[in-house]
This record gives sequence, C-alpha cells and structure tokens, in this order.
Amino acid sequence: MTVIGFHASHEQVHPSALLAAAQRAEQAGFTAAMCSDHLVPWSERQGQSAFAWSWLGAALQATTLPFGVVNAPGQRYHPAIIAQAAATLTAMYPGRFWVALGSGEAANEHVTGGGWPRKSLRNARLRECVDVMRALLAGEEVSHDGLVTVDRAKLWTLPEEPPPFIGTAVSVETAGWVAGWADGLATINQPLDHLRRMVEAYRGGGGRGRLVLQVHVSYAADEDTALAIAHDQWRTNVFQPPVCWDLDTPHAFDEAAKHVPPEAVREAVLVSSDPGRLTAWLQELIEVGFDEVYLHHVGKEQDEFIDVFGSRVLPQLGVTPKVG
Repeated sequence: MTVIGFHASHEQVHPSALLAAAQRAEQAGFTAAMCSDHLVPWSERQGQSAFAWSWLGAALQATTLPFGVVNAPGQRYHPAIIAQAAATLTAMYPGRFWVALGSGEAANEHVTGGGWPRKSLRNARLRECVDVMRALLAGEEVSHDGLVTVDRAKLWTLPEEPPPFIGTAVSVETAGWVAGWADGLATINQPLDHLRRMVEAYRGGGGRGRLVLQVHVSYAADEDTALAIAHDQWRTNVFQPPVCWDLDTPHAFDEAAKHVPPEAVREAVLVSSDPGRLTAWLQELIEVGFDEVYLHHVGKEQDEFIDVFGSRVLPQLGVTPKVG
C-alpha cells in the first residue's frame, strides 16, 4: 500500500500552527509526514520560514508519524552538524526519520557569503557530504579536505540504525546520478512520462529503496478559490531549473513571477474543487511506482484540505482514516 503523507510547509505556516496541522493530519488518516528546510520563503506573501530541525523534534514527539526533511548540506549547513542532528532524532525516534539530500538553492545558501557554485560543483560537494555523514553515522572519526573541510569529527550519540539518505532530483540525469549513493529517490510532481523516465533512470542505475513524490495541491470548495489560492501562494514556484536554483531572494522570485497568469500555476499544482478528480490524478501518480506520496496544500490554511482529503480522498487511495 502506498504511503500518503502530509507535507508541512515552513515557508507558509507559523510553526505552532504547522504542528497542529501535522497532528490533525495524523488524526485524519495521513500515515506519514515530511517538511521543507528553508531559511527564507519562496515569496514575501508566504511570510514564514521557521527552523525545521527545532520543529522536527516537537513533531516527532507530538505525533506517531514517521517524518522526513529535505536538506542541502555543504554550505549553509556543515555535514557534521546535519549528521549529528539526524543521529539525535533517529536515536530518540528509531525508524521514524529520514533525510532527503539535495544541492540546494541560492535563496537559502547565499547567506554564508561564499558565493554560489555552479551545479556540477554543488553536486560534487553534496557527494562529499554524503560520504562524510555516512562515516560519522557509522561511528568513525572523520577528517576530510575537499569542497568541504572536516577536522577530526566524531558523533558520540548514535542510533542503532542510521536514517535513510534519500537523493533528490528533478531531472532524469540527476535521478541516474543519485542511484550511485542514495537509499531512495525523492522528486516533485511532473508530467507522467518524465516521472517514469526518472524512475527508470534511478532503478536502471542500480538505485534501491523507496521512491518518494511530493505533490503540490490546491483544494477549495469552488474552483475559482482553489485557483486563486494557488496563484497567490505558489506562482513563484512555476520556474524550472536553473531559475529556481539561482534566484537569491524572495523579492527576486516575486519580481520574476509578476506576469505569471493564474492558469500557468496548474503546471506545478493540482488545482481542483473536486475531490474525485484529485483522487484520480493522485492514482495516476501512484501507478508510476511511487512508494510514498506527500501532499502539500499550497494555501496557508490547512484544516479544510486535511479534513476533506481525510474523509473523501485517502479512503479512495486505500488509506483508512484513524478513529478518535
């Protein structure tokens, strides 16, 4: 059975309200959760961006859900710090935590003042970080000189089993590349044929483990409202790489998105007032072969989405809502 999870968007919702939403999602029948890890939002209209790692401890304690987080080690975060954070959460909540690792975006990483490397260097840096973190989680003392520098690092609190490191990708090429080091593949909703090619590239490259998909959804009781929510909150997220990687402030994203019309947002977001139609779309994505699908309602208000999907969508996808 495919896991249907709740995506917690720190860029849009205050962390206290987001914690309440995660608890509500568990009660509604969502069986897992994941969250973003940003320093800034994608738009000034979104208006939030809490520290994911502080929030994750509270979320794991306040629910029984497994959680994942998307993280970019190597610039804003030193890999030893991410290894320690992941080790602590996994030691406290065994089997309930995973990390999806990517090469990051300038909007979050430029704050170090170290410049923004080209994509090939960011990928090489990420690969070094993965090796460093795996060695630390194996209990080794690590020194490393390369695109990242580590001097005699060692973790003293370790989980019995390390958390999975999932590789993030949006292109077929990157999906094939992460097959060489990742414990799974994570991507976002894209055209079905493209997603199939990504899965084939990952599996064909020897990739094993879970296939994770994040799906952006905008639901409201009427179609116009659903589209208006998506356009207001998510029009800055319609840009393909390298634009989405290289713009460096929320203001820059807002300027770039000034002329994005409402209908264009449908390319990035499943927009509908019809739970049946949304269910059919999600079923098509599940049939590509994803093991876990995380739904992100792109509006700031989460309760209506959680309740409607819990009662009218999850049961149709084979997920039985929890009682009580």
